Amino acid sequence: MGYAVLHMEKTSGTDAAMSAHIERTIRPKNVDAGRTHLNRELISFPDGIENRTQAIQHRLDTAGLTRKIGNNQVRAIRILLTGTHEDMERITNDGRLDEWCSDNLKYLADTFGKENIVSAVLHMDEQTPHIHATLVPIVRGERKRKKKEEQVKKRYRKKPTDTVRLCADDIMTRTKLKSYQDTYAQAMSRYGLQRGIDGSEAKHISTRQYYRDLVQQTEQLQTDIEQLQDRRETAQEELRRAKREIQTEKLKGAATTAAANIAESVGSLFGSNKVRTLERGNRNLHERIFELEEEARQREQQQAKRIQEITDAYEQRHRKLSEFVNFVKRYFPYVEKLMPTIKFLRDTLNFGDGLIRKLCAFKDVSIKGDLYSPEFRQHFKADGAVCSLKQNTEGNFDFKIDGVSHVSWFRRRKDEFMEALGLPTRKQNRGIQL
Repeated sequence: MGYAVLHMEKTSGTDAAMSAHIERTIRPKNVDAGRTHLNRELISFPDGIENRTQAIQHRLDTAGLTRKIGNNQVRAIRILLTGTHEDMERITNDGRLDEWCSDNLKYLADTFGKENIVSAVLHMDEQTPHIHATLVPIVRGERKRKKKEEQVKKRYRKKPTDTVRLCADDIMTRTKLKSYQDTYAQAMSRYGLQRGIDGSEAKHISTRQYYRDLVQQTEQLQTDIEQLQDRRETAQEELRRAKREIQTEKLKGAATTAAANIAESVGSLFGSNKVRTLERGNRNLHERIFELEEEARQREQQQAKRIQEITDAYEQRHRKLSEFVNFVKRYFPYVEKLMPTIKFLRDTLNFGDGLIRKLCAFKDVSIKGDLYSPEFRQHFKADGAVCSLKQNTEGNFDFKIDGVSHVSWFRRRKDEFMEALGLPTRKQNRGIQL
């Protein structure tokens, strides 16, 4: 019996990157394009609403909220619904996938309110069938006051108990998250899916943090594989040396046999005592050669066993690495497009890991120091410049400085440098007529 998977994650803003992934306006590399037509939207949008982003905003506009929504306030909660790969494959092959989708929609409506589930998309073009559902966290009731507010001797105006509020924290309390896992497993038990380990010490982390952990593990696996390859080459060299030693001992044995034949001929001329001495020496040599050959065979067997163990370990590591890579490509399609930018930040601009991690979390970072321009092969001073990573319409990521691309920023600084020296700038050079 496999496991039922329900994963929830808060998101702020329009969540455009995830909408692009869900609606396939940007196609991840792990997607089977021949199966994309099997994907389907399980919830119909209201009239005039065409996509997930608009559906989120429509729910916020029509919910009857009285308070202004903050810039950093959570506007939607992503919900991933699936099961163990083998079980989802069984459900699909048994013709129960539509039934499974209906039960998932019923569970979402009963748990969070039908009107709050604004989108649910079934993906069939990835390795494991799964549903991406979108929950707008509209709740009713008075906000829970903080303990310090309760301690202040001040009368708070009593608000109606059915006040409509936007509050993801009320939905994602520790107690409620645990109950969701229990109730979802009960709803999915008819499909042979069960709850994960209750009371596990594993922590619920964000997808970006989980990806960073996967990348670190992948790098460690790559290092281990390189070490195994070195050990494998060393073992193979030792095996070749052992075979050369065996061949050498065989040649020695042939020479000894020839010497014995000569001794027999000489014995007929010089007497039997010398012949017996030579025969005894010949037997000793043969016994020694046999011992050496036996040692060589044992050593060859040990080397072959060692090579096999190293090969098995290498293949196992390689399989794990492939599984990690496939997992990252499947659930984090934007990661591959981030890698060239990360390499540029690390190798060209010499940014530290801490700074790169903040940028990969899509945070604006203020920097101070010298930045190197590969185009002009010189450093430019950045005093409090604000850096960020932004995704363009093609799904690629641009490194921006003070709101413009780093290329434009460097060229602008170059022009300022040339003007300070009284030299013509690039813009002025383009205006020269020949």
